[in-house]
Amino acid sequence: MHPHLHTKDNRGCEDVMIALDECHARGFLYKASGMCNQAKRDVTKCLRAERIERTRKNREKANEKRQETVQMWKDIDKNS
Repeated sequence: MHPHLHTKDNRGCEDVMIALDECHARGFLYKASGMCNQAKRDVTKCLRAERIERTRKNREKANEKRQETVQMWKDIDKNS
């Protein structure tokens, strides 16, 4: 299963998601004949870019937290 598309985390991709929804609303044959493929690719690219940025920020936070932990242990060892 895929995550929900219209969430607060995906606000940057809302315009391409709306375009995909509008394309899908045109009907089954339109969608089945591949007319919405480019809109789907645009949504995928946008969501991937947001995921990569979110991952980068999480990694930075984890590294900062790790440095704090290392520093605390150094202080504990020094004062013991």
